[in-house]
Amino acid sequence: MIRSFLARPERVVPVVSLVLALVVFACLPLYTDSSIHSYDIYNGLQGFAPIGLLALAIGLTMIAGEFDLSVVGVYAVGGMLAVKTGQHSAVLGIVVALAVGLAIGAFQGALIAYLRIPSLPVTLATYIALLGLAYALSGGLSVSYDNVGAALWVDKNIATVFSPRSLITIGAFVVAAVVLGGTRLGRELRAIGGDRRASRVAGVQVDRTLVGLFAVSGLLSALGGALLSYSHASANPDPGLQPLLIAAVAALLGGTSLAGGRGNPWGLLAGGIAVATLAQVVTSAALPDYTIQLLYAALLAVIVAIDSAGLQRGFDRLWAQRRERTITPKEELA
Repeated sequence: MIRSFLARPERVVPVVSLVLALVVFACLPLYTDSSIHSYDIYNGLQGFAPIGLLALAIGLTMIAGEFDLSVVGVYAVGGMLAVKTGQHSAVLGIVVALAVGLAIGAFQGALIAYLRIPSLPVTLATYIALLGLAYALSGGLSVSYDNVGAALWVDKNIATVFSPRSLITIGAFVVAAVVLGGTRLGRELRAIGGDRRASRVAGVQVDRTLVGLFAVSGLLSALGGALLSYSHASANPDPGLQPLLIAAVAALLGGTSLAGGRGNPWGLLAGGIAVATLAQVVTSAALPDYTIQLLYAALLAVIVAIDSAGLQRGFDRLWAQRRERTITPKEELA
């Protein structure tokens, strides 16, 4: 059982990432003069909410062997539309943002699937275009959100450590895990990421699946942008590249691979929480901003080592030697 677990990086990597992040978090009193409080966990989950949705969006496309660079553009436009159309009705703003995100994602997916265009140039072009659209919608300035009730509600304290934003994000991971784990869609995504040509031969609806996958990615990205804009009571036309980079790190720590064919929503959840936990440690301990970059780099280095083929071969050799030592003399004579 242990050997089977170690042979599955999509299982080992998220567990190691989360455990290491929690160990660092548990050592927080060593960096500060106070113990860990419930608001440290609350703030960590608040930081997890926007990054988690982006990590889930990117991670799902990575499983299929693609990479959606446009998530931050959809994130910015989704937040801008939610604020501009949701001044009097927060629900309306969310619906508009989700509809636009879904449409953008589906359009990208259709280009990638039916025209056989690689996802990187398509999503990069979409990212640039969407940033331009966000600037056009806002006039190049942040747009304030005057619906105070909605802004307070999304960050309302629930059960001490949760908020509607963090619970919605966790719920998205649960839904994704149930769908991918309870249907053949999960196997098909991994098959598409592993060998697309073989998937077509096996009867997998590759094109339709890719369109739906990018539509879901757009939906999740728009939801993350809308909820964060409500929380900040303003929408920023240019969130920068940091959300994309952090989400990509979370997806890699969640056990996905840039080569595709590997990963699951539970692993992505662990990766997202690991990233948010490290960020909260840096904030609570008042460490320099660059510290979080060093922590991410160190954790990625550990994950790369765990995921290396050489280490896997080493485990196999150790396992073979252990089996040889346990062979009884009777078995040797036989």
